Amino acid sequence: MSQQDWLDKDFYAVLGVSKDADEKQIKKAYRTQARKYHPDHHPDDAKAEERFKEIGEAYSVLNDPEQRQQYDALRAMGSGGARFSAGQGGPGGAGFEDIFSSMFGGGQAGPRTAPGAGAGNPDIDDLLKMFSGQGGGFGGGGPAGFTPNRAPAKGADTSARTRISFRDAALGTDLKLTVDGRTVTARVPAGVHDGQKIRLRGKGRPGPGGAPAGDLLLTLEVGKHSVWSADGTHLKLTVPISFDEAVLGTTLSVPLFDGGTVSVKVPPGTPSGRTLRVRGKGLVTSKKTGDLHVTVEVAVPTHVEGAAKQAVEDLRTALAEEDPRAGLAEAAAR
Repeated sequence: MSQQDWLDKDFYAVLGVSKDADEKQIKKAYRTQARKYHPDHHPDDAKAEERFKEIGEAYSVLNDPEQRQQYDALRAMGSGGARFSAGQGGPGGAGFEDIFSSMFGGGQAGPRTAPGAGAGNPDIDDLLKMFSGQGGGFGGGGPAGFTPNRAPAKGADTSARTRISFRDAALGTDLKLTVDGRTVTARVPAGVHDGQKIRLRGKGRPGPGGAPAGDLLLTLEVGKHSVWSADGTHLKLTVPISFDEAVLGTTLSVPLFDGGTVSVKVPPGTPSGRTLRVRGKGLVTSKKTGDLHVTVEVAVPTHVEGAAKQAVEDLRTALAEEDPRAGLAEAAAR
């Protein structure tokens, strides 16, 4: 960004703030504008990318008290239409003499303070100090410290992996990570899944010269749970039931993920492997609430004797005409 850019570009207008905006207002405006025109939201949009760069340039100057003071002074000097040039005046633009002439009249030695000083016009000593760094002349041809060629680039993005428990993934959690030797605090939202990547804005590498930090792309490894699993926001678990409960029906007391229980009715004749749904008892995220899917599994006794064995034999006799494999061979041959 050249010195002439400081005269040509109204950084306050770029950020949409007034010239007397304080640091908080400037930072808030920058974040709003940067979020609106960020390349992630406008892929392959050259205009949005250019706008994003202009916003970064404006913020890099206005967020630095020293550069902002120099910028304001230079803009005040050039408000009369004079063009800034580090060398002598020429076809490409006027020199310092023309700027001072436009401010103080005729380029001749004038009063110590410009007319109207104290009402927005800079004192001549302040201007000299700005240009030479000492107050005794123009020195190296430009304002002291006035060397930015472009806005400081945003810090680099970085990536990391971390492992969290199933419960932390389901309910959300706060993590402390060490990334590139820095301690990073990250909020993991509820309902994330194994392998999911989340972008943590501003948690990447710091930007140079006070520019915004980059982003951290965090890949999550979610551990398995002995009872629970998830499908999106739906929670799933398998509940064993006895043979008589499957045949005659029953009401189960099923645990909930966040504590407590819910009653689930098992209709008579429910086969092993059937899934029963309980609405609204799954994971709760910022976008939706899932359901609870209860899969029943008939528990088959491994050893029966006495009256229990006789009862099973009586049942087999009573159901002798029932063939659970009827039609299987014909269907397999098609």
